Order: sequence, then C-alpha cells, then structure tokens
Amino acid sequence: MSTTRDEYVVLKSSMTYPPSPPLSRHSNDSDDSLRALEVSQGPSTGTHRAGRRGRSYSISGFDFQRDLLPLSASVTDPGNLHGEGAEKNISLINGIALIVGLQIGSGIFSSPGVVVANTHSVGASLLVWLASGLLAWTGASSFAELGSAIPQNGGAQAYLSYAYGPLVSYLFAWTAIIALKPGGNAVISLIFAEYLNRMLWHTTREEVSPDDIPQWAIKLTAIGAVVIVTILCVAAKKLGTRVAVVFTTVKVSYLILVTVLGIVQLARGKASASLREPLFAGSSTSPSSYSLAVYSGLWAFDGWDQANFVGGEISQPEKNIPRAIHSSMILVTLLFLLANVSYFVVLDKNIVGLSNTVAMDFGRALFGPIGGTLFAFMVAFSCFGALNGSFFTSSRLVYAAGRERYLPAIFGRLHSTRQTPLNAALLQSAITIAFIMIGSGFRSLINFSVVASWAFYFLTVLGLVILRIKEPMLERPYKTWIITPLTFCGVALFLLCMPIIAAPAEAIAVLGFVLAGIPVYYMTQSTEDEGRSRVSLWFTSIVERLRGRSRAADGWEAVATDAEETVELHQAQR
Repeated sequence: MSTTRDEYVVLKSSMTYPPSPPLSRHSNDSDDSLRALEVSQGPSTGTHRAGRRGRSYSISGFDFQRDLLPLSASVTDPGNLHGEGAEKNISLINGIALIVGLQIGSGIFSSPGVVVANTHSVGASLLVWLASGLLAWTGASSFAELGSAIPQNGGAQAYLSYAYGPLVSYLFAWTAIIALKPGGNAVISLIFAEYLNRMLWHTTREEVSPDDIPQWAIKLTAIGAVVIVTILCVAAKKLGTRVAVVFTTVKVSYLILVTVLGIVQLARGKASASLREPLFAGSSTSPSSYSLAVYSGLWAFDGWDQANFVGGEISQPEKNIPRAIHSSMILVTLLFLLANVSYFVVLDKNIVGLSNTVAMDFGRALFGPIGGTLFAFMVAFSCFGALNGSFFTSSRLVYAAGRERYLPAIFGRLHSTRQTPLNAALLQSAITIAFIMIGSGFRSLINFSVVASWAFYFLTVLGLVILRIKEPMLERPYKTWIITPLTFCGVALFLLCMPIIAAPAEAIAVLGFVLAGIPVYYMTQSTEDEGRSRVSLWFTSIVERLRGRSRAADGWEAVATDAEETVELHQAQR
C-alpha cells in the first residue's frame, strides 16, 4: 500500500538516542524549524516496543560528528516539518504567481537596452537572453531541491542554517532584512512612482524632460505604494497571494499583448531595419561586453527563489515548490524572448540600445503619445505587482527570523485574529520607507545588493552540495543533477568578481556590513544557561548593581533562625 509523504510517520527505534543539539538555541520555539537530529554516540539501551523499527541516519566517509545535522528522520515526519498550527494555504498557482510576479518587474522593460548595447546585434542579444534564462534556471533548480527537502519559511535562511550552522544563517538574515530586501523594495517602489508620475505630469512626450517631475512627488507616491502593499499583505491571510495572482495574470497578458503587436507588425511587413539585415551582423567580439550583457539579463530573471521564502505555507511543498519554480522559469523565459523579438520588430536596435524605457518607446512607436502613456501605466502596474509579491515574501523572512530569535520575538508572532505577520510587515515597511526618504546613492545600493545577494546565492547552492555529502539519506522528493548547482556556483563566482573589480568600494562595504553582524550575533543570541541574550544579561547586571544587589545573591533571601542572631540563606521560590 502506498502512502504520501505527508501521511508517512517515522517509526521510532526501540532504542533511545542521546539528545541532539537544536538547529539554533531557539529553534525548538519555532513552528517553522525542523528538529535537528544527531547520532553522536550510537544507540543506548532501552525498552523494546513491538511494531517499531530503527531510525535511519546518515553515514559517510567524512567525520561530521561534531556539526552533523541529520535531516533524514526529521523531514519525513510531518509533525517535525510543519509546526503545530501551521496552515498550508498557498497553492501551486499562488506559488507561480509569487515567482512570476517578481520576475516580471522592471527588468524586462529596461534590460533589453543594456543587453543589445553590449552585444551590438539582434541575434546575439536573443542568445544572451536565452543563456541568462538557462543560467538562472540552474540556480532555480537547485533551490527547488532545497525547497522540497527542507520546506520551511525563510528560504535561504533555513538552508544556510542546515548546511553551515546558525551563524551563517543569521548573517544572511542580518543582511537581507536590514539592507537587501528593503533596499530592493525601495528601488521597485521608486521606479513605480516615477512611471506613475510621468503619466500624471504628462512627461511621456519626448519634448518634456523627466527631470520636471518633483522629487517630493516621486517619494510620496513610493511611500504610498509601500503602505498599500503592506495593508494587502497583512489585512487577511490569503489576500496577498490572491492579489499576486491578479497582478501576475495582468502582467503575463501584457507581455502576450506586446508579442501579438510585434507579430502583427511583422505580418504587415513593417519590421524595423534590424530584422531585415543578418541577425548577427556587427556582433560584438569582446568577452567583457557579453559579460555585462549576461549580467543584465540575469538581473531581469531574478526572483526565482520567491516560493522558497514561504515554503512552510505551501501545500504539498515537496511537489509544488519544484513545480512552481520550473513552471515559472519556462513561462518567464519564453515571454522574455518573445517580448525582445517584438521590441526589435517595432524599434531599431540602435534605438533599443539607447533607451532605458523600451516599453514606453514601443508604445509611442505604435500609438503615439497615448501609447506611451498606456505602456507607462503597464510598467507602473508591473512594478506595483512585483512590490506586492516581494513584500509578501519579505515579511515571511522577517517572521522566520523572529521565530528563530534572530530578531526580537515580537516579530515572530502572528496577528491574533488575522493570522498574518503584522509586526514583521511593519518592520519591513519602516525600513523601506527610510530607504525611500534617503533617496540618494541608489546606484551604490544596487551594487551593494548585487554583491551581497549573489554571495549568499553562492553559499546557499554550495550548501546543497554539502548536504549531499553530509546527508545522503535525506529524503529529496526532487533531486537535480549535481552539475546544476556546480554550474550555478561557477556563474555566481563570476558575477561576484565583476562588481568587485568594477566597484571595489561597494564590495568592501558588503564585506564590512556582513562581518559586522558577527559581534551582533554573539551579543544578541541567548546564552545556553539562562535563555537570555548577553546584552540583556549585561543590562540587568548594571541595573542590579545600581540598586545595590549582586547577581551572586540572585535568587537567595536571608532568613533568621529561632531566637538566634545567625542568619541562613534560603533559595527563594520564584
């Protein structure tokens, strides 16, 4: 008789095993944490129970006894996988909507110009887009294996913890929550605000400069967008994912419309001069130019890890996470290729290469100023949808960090009635608005984000290889070819070298920021004996000293004996 993975119950051994260290000091408090299991000294004797068999555990030729975190037994136990009360309310369609919704953001409307400007030909440009999609797919496929094997909220935060330990996981949360996620959300919201204000200020016409738009209007609009998506993400449990489905459907329809318009123009014989000449005529021969082109293409495909951030809320994650990731990559790669073909049908490659608003130029070329306004609205709509999806998953990352006590516990709590991470979403909203208000140095912020995000991408996918060695018995419902993560690691290293060479200051800033999280980790994480952070203990000690109390006498009280002047110390009952 066959059973599903969720119905499978681990039959525990008749023998007892020594207790194993948790994933982190607080992971036992988390509904979203697997129980870290370890066989360090073998089984001890115990009472035999009929009908039970031994627990499987990992054996390899390497000595990982000190830091082994076997998942083989725990991930097959639904009670360990899904915390008490965890509700699976994100379907396959919702997962696809979250991924596609972020991938179709502003990249496909701005990156085509950068790609063709470096490749110098239509054919080479399309090949770069295809190569970017396939390279991004290697990372997506690696995350699909990790997500199906470790279906927990937090995405890379959970995977890094299992592969390297809580410190690396904390450093990812430290960097992502403070800088990467709110910084990226600020950039998306400002792009949305700029396009929306172009319509309101009638700057879609060529003779009007975008500089005419007041900065206060852009910032105010961006803040308004952040407030709205925050409300959508916390107002109701399923509202955020339903909105994501709506936005993604509209954005996919929009790219299909772009494709159809290009096909119509091609059928009418009105293709641009770029398509009448050989597709590879004048192609660049510079490796550095192609590197920049691939770099820009990969940036447009970013977002394939969105479903992993909500892995603990996806129904049948062992099946639906890989399905969502692969379905999204197929759809997005196809749409991006067709959209680029349509751009080149309507616009000459030189015009595309000089433009950072290709979609608006496409609309103006077909329908005049009205078309520019319409397509500016579609870009703004696309950015708002991407912002909604990003906020939804970012709040889950903050929530997971709160559950692991990487942040104060208040951020790891759900709203009592709505059952949504209200506090986590409010924290993300506040940091994002702060980035918007600062409003300067976004080029440096983008360089900072690229270096930091690809560094953690590299570590996470390399962690897949490490877990293959450390945990060969780990149940992997989806298992990618080993060449896939190795290819992605090579690509990630290459992408890390480019900004480090081009912008060493930002690279040093990333390293400094990440390393600054190490002392913060040791100061804020709880001590094993008292369950309180070192900072809390230090502050309490100072207060007690000011009050004239010594921690050495904490918990004791003086009690006089019968009619004698001697005093005994008795431990106070608390």
